[in-house]
Amino acid sequence: MPLKPDDTVCYCFHVSMRKIESFCRIEKPRYPSQISECLSAGTGCGWCVPLLKKIHQDMCDTAQPWWRKEAEHPAESAAPDSAHFDDAESYAAARDQYIAKKKEPPSDE
Repeated sequence: MPLKPDDTVCYCFHVSMRKIESFCRIEKPRYPSQISECLSAGTGCGWCVPLLKKIHQDMCDTAQPWWRKEAEHPAESAAPDSAHFDDAESYAAARDQYIAKKKEPPSDE
């Protein structure tokens, strides 16, 4: 089961799915970054940025340029998507792992 309307998407700034969806429905932002500009979601740790992009794509129906469709970023292949999580707890746990991994010192390989 994907995230519900009252589940948190951005834990850094406590932004819910409902707030993001309402903003997209009312304002129809042209770019996903406009969600961040207004709600601050995605400007903290960065965990929710791929999910914000997915929500924007699903709700705002904005056309993507051909060069963006072809260029898939490897970091986004494991992007958080509400459909990939059974519930809000698994989404939060995955974010905790993401934060812990970011805090690890780089390996000397």
